[in-house]
Amino acid sequence: MSTHSSGDDRQAQPMPTDMNARELVRWSWRQLTSMRTALVLLLLLALAAIPGSVIPQDDVDALAVGRWKDAHPDLAPIYAKLGLFSVYDSPWFSAIYILLMISLVGCILPRSAVYWRALRARPPRAPRNLSRLPEHASYTTDQGVDDVLAAAATELRRRRYRVEVREGAVSAEKGYLREAGNLLFHLSVLVVLVGFAVGGLFGFKAGVIVVVGNGWSNNPTQYDEFVPGSLFGADDLDGFSVEVDDFDITWLTDGPAKGQARKFVSHLDYTTADGDTGTYDLRVNHPLSIDDTEVFLIGHGYAPVVTIKDGNGDVAYSGPTIFLPTGPTFESFGVIKAPDARPGQVALEGTFYPTFALGDGAPRSVFGDAVNPLMSLFVYTGDLGLDEGGSQSVYVLDKSDATQLMKDDGQPLRLDMRPGDTVELPDGLGTVTFEGLQRWNKLQVSETPGKLVALAGVVLALVGLLGSLFIRPRRTWVRARAEGGATVVDVAALDRSNGGDPDRGAAELAAIMDTLRAGSGDAGSTTKEDS
Repeated sequence: MSTHSSGDDRQAQPMPTDMNARELVRWSWRQLTSMRTALVLLLLLALAAIPGSVIPQDDVDALAVGRWKDAHPDLAPIYAKLGLFSVYDSPWFSAIYILLMISLVGCILPRSAVYWRALRARPPRAPRNLSRLPEHASYTTDQGVDDVLAAAATELRRRRYRVEVREGAVSAEKGYLREAGNLLFHLSVLVVLVGFAVGGLFGFKAGVIVVVGNGWSNNPTQYDEFVPGSLFGADDLDGFSVEVDDFDITWLTDGPAKGQARKFVSHLDYTTADGDTGTYDLRVNHPLSIDDTEVFLIGHGYAPVVTIKDGNGDVAYSGPTIFLPTGPTFESFGVIKAPDARPGQVALEGTFYPTFALGDGAPRSVFGDAVNPLMSLFVYTGDLGLDEGGSQSVYVLDKSDATQLMKDDGQPLRLDMRPGDTVELPDGLGTVTFEGLQRWNKLQVSETPGKLVALAGVVLALVGLLGSLFIRPRRTWVRARAEGGATVVDVAALDRSNGGDPDRGAAELAAIMDTLRAGSGDAGSTTKEDS
């Protein structure tokens, strides 16, 4: 289905060589609201959305963006300059978006005017020779001309035609709502675009990783990522706090989907700004709604509990550390930093394997559940870049001024630890203890005030599409004339959209004929096939 159809058949025209400013503006407007331009803009919008699906986005997963930049140091500056890490907020995407909305408005308004005139127009006059139409038939009857026309008008009105009797013929037409369906479909696209725009301007999207047993409050400082709309302020946030009380997960242990999580549920306790409390079992696609804000469960993983004691025996670091999954078996990467350790700062970087196994001589995790957990870490000491006052991601280790500890044989020192293990670090740096495991949940918190508008647009699109597909514009004419002491009745139909069935028009014509002849006592008939 094209974006523009009959009623506004303007096409993009070549630019004239000589025109004044007014003519130039008018020509530009016609090009922008032409069918060709609208189709091009729709295609460009679809193509522009592709980078947002294949390239990590800052407002969706800032951690993935950071890892992508580390893996592609040459491309990262170019992508950042082009706005590919924030596609939907980029000026070029917004330009396409706005131009498409203008084009749709410029299409819908004139088509609506044309449609309004068509609604008020009378059915077209009967052609001079009805036998030339694709579907036609005739019969003779003893009824008078006026009686035949009155009966035909009554029958066609019963069939919900708009009817007019004039000049010895009945003109009837129906199917006007087909064009209304087309207009509604185009209007729905505009409604969806407006809905998304409202959500982008007045809403926000945030992400937070919470270790099970902990919580957070709805405050920008509590989130790992917080992306407000252009017209959204921190004062617009709903006041509430949430605690992740427990997390249940069931793993498939056999069948073709072995190793995958069958279901997972996060058990939440929440408190609203009014002091009301409640519990909620948070599942995928079943968000918790508090006032105008929704909380979604979008991920989970492991947080090994690690304690680092420095060379003086003091605890320099202790607690769960979030490791980020790198694959479907939840093999995870993480960084642990102890900047207060003495005599030197200590950092650990490595991989956690929920179900450790050796495959082809390489370590890997073969199952997502923690059946045989093992943590393999490399050790660094020296300046970790945390004393300069700048911000640094907890998932990234600055190794520029740090030294990796090596074994006597020149190989990197690696700590392979299971829960309960304690390893002593060389050079009097202290000890590392793998205390146990906790889980974490990745939660998305958002407020999208335009979602109901967008949903209404989608519903309108379906209604309009159904109308444009299944409503058939049809015209029927009945002419009666006195001839040789009898009345000759000619009936013809024009089905402007037979839905792919060439017999539909003939079938309806036959039904109208049968009804008219049933009360007329006709003396014979001549149909299209007999003529």
